[in-house]
Amino acid sequence: MFVLKIIIVDGGNHDNDDLNQLFVPYRGYCARKGISMMEVILEDTDVAKAVLDYVNNNLVNNLVLGSSSKSPFARSLKFTKSHDVAASVLKSTPEFCSVYVISKGKVQSSKSAQRPITNTLVPPRVPSSTFHLPALPDTDQDHAPRGQRNGRNTTQERLPHDNGFKVVRVWQKSSTNGSLDFNSDLKQPKGQRNSTGRDSFSDESDVGSMMMGSIDLPAQNFDIIGASGSSDESVSSSNKDIEAEMKRLKLELRQTMDMYSSACKEALSAKKKANELNQWKLEEARRFEEARNAEEAALAVAEMEKAKCRAAMEAAEKAQRMAELEGQRRKQAEMKARRESQEKDRALSALVQNDVRYRRYSIEEIEEATDRFANNRKIGEGGYGPVYHGTLDHTPVAIKVLRPDAAQGKKQFQQEVEVLSCIRHPHMVLLLGACPEYGCLVYEYMDNGSLEDRLFRRGNSPPLSWRKRFQIAAEIATALSFLHQAKPEPLVHRDLKPANILLDKNYVSKISDVGLARLVPASVANTVTQYHMTSAAGTFCYIDPEYQQTGKLTTKSDIYSLGIMLLQIITARNPMGLAHHVSRAIDKGTFKDLLDPVVTDWPVEECISFAKLCLKCAELRKKDRPDLGKDIVPELIRLRSLGMDNESG
Repeated sequence: MFVLKIIIVDGGNHDNDDLNQLFVPYRGYCARKGISMMEVILEDTDVAKAVLDYVNNNLVNNLVLGSSSKSPFARSLKFTKSHDVAASVLKSTPEFCSVYVISKGKVQSSKSAQRPITNTLVPPRVPSSTFHLPALPDTDQDHAPRGQRNGRNTTQERLPHDNGFKVVRVWQKSSTNGSLDFNSDLKQPKGQRNSTGRDSFSDESDVGSMMMGSIDLPAQNFDIIGASGSSDESVSSSNKDIEAEMKRLKLELRQTMDMYSSACKEALSAKKKANELNQWKLEEARRFEEARNAEEAALAVAEMEKAKCRAAMEAAEKAQRMAELEGQRRKQAEMKARRESQEKDRALSALVQNDVRYRRYSIEEIEEATDRFANNRKIGEGGYGPVYHGTLDHTPVAIKVLRPDAAQGKKQFQQEVEVLSCIRHPHMVLLLGACPEYGCLVYEYMDNGSLEDRLFRRGNSPPLSWRKRFQIAAEIATALSFLHQAKPEPLVHRDLKPANILLDKNYVSKISDVGLARLVPASVANTVTQYHMTSAAGTFCYIDPEYQQTGKLTTKSDIYSLGIMLLQIITARNPMGLAHHVSRAIDKGTFKDLLDPVVTDWPVEECISFAKLCLKCAELRKKDRPDLGKDIVPELIRLRSLGMDNESG
């Protein structure tokens, strides 16, 4: 069997190693199948003519052609014409040669021989004294340079190979440019051996398909396989020896390819590591330079700071010496007294600026003042906890302790501390201090208890005169007006009732328990726009009906509570339905019967005027209630003045 490679002569040079690589698949296939083969390379400008000449000269009786190929190697060769080589060969092949054109494993066209080869025709034989090529196309062994072969007149050259295959290069004279130069340099740089098609050896079926089924024949480069009857006889005679030799060659080939692949991988890995090492060196050099620059900059800054520190120390020492000299000059008593006065003024100013509005007590001080909250110290039970009597800083105080189970106790505590610490009014209970950690409020002690206790004469207390009652009403209204005019936002008490009005030893009334007070925006204080509260708070009978139903709160919500409480001041009756009873009594003329019977000298007409004002305050709709500052306070001050005049008279 002959494997032919036709090279188109286009005036350029072709690397023999590249051409030799093209025979590798066929060698492997023949080695596995135990077929003897000889490789022949034809060089000419006309592919079909070169094939036909070789067939005629060597009496090839079977010729297998591959269809045209569009491989990158074929496209890289320059060729000016596009020939259908298979068609040309089929058309002009000798009568003794059978031709088969195959593509993708199928016979596209064929032509059978019309007569056998005559005995008179003897094909030329390739001499056996051939050179041996290296085992693989990627060997580094150097061969004779191509320039040493230029100008020779021989028409055949044998290419060495070490596996028993014979390679013959045949060239002819061109019809266009005379004789051809042939260079047999087989040296191939290692860098050009990466894409050699070696992986095709892994599967015999793939190689067989490549050899027998689809052999490419490009316009510039064609593979021709010719088989003769004599090769079959030699194969059958030495089949076992060749098969063993082929197995050995196949194993060596695989081992060599594996070694080459490993060497390539190691070379790439080493190159990558070298690049990484070089990059690391450059990065380290850059970092070192940056660190050195940063260190130099830090040293420069440190030197500057040291210089500044020395200058500051020198200036301080100089200032100290000057101060000492100045202090020595001020020896007179008048100057010393003036300095002391200035220091006192500065201390007072700093104390005011610190804005400490209440004193903070520790829990130990609170426990000591109340005998650890003894029952005999308890003087009342508020809505959010008990109230104890005690002594702090040699002053009698009332200590209100929030119950742990009070739902809104913490909120009330925070509000009372914040609000009362800002309030200073003669008729507001004074907050002396607090213990924030345990929720204790320290108030000034009110000797006569609450207004509710005095109205209902609890503890057999003496009754309040109508003059004192008018005075208390005016004081409460004045204090409430102060709350409503607070800046920047008005304050709404929300829980105004007799129990939250305390009396001192002189029966001066003061409003307490402002824990339910909420800040209301000034823009809605006295307008129809109202502030919506999320939960109703305060004692039921004193709560504004509209606020109780809708949760909408204004300063006039306190006016309703004030009206009910003022009616209690003159009647000493339960607040439930009190406004309705007073209104009916006035209409029937029996109002005198509703007045507190413990007071016998009521000024009935003034009391009726007082009651009518209270009924206006207790109107169900907010818009029908009178204004506190314009209507209520002036009338109550008038009644208080009437009582004071009557008492002095």
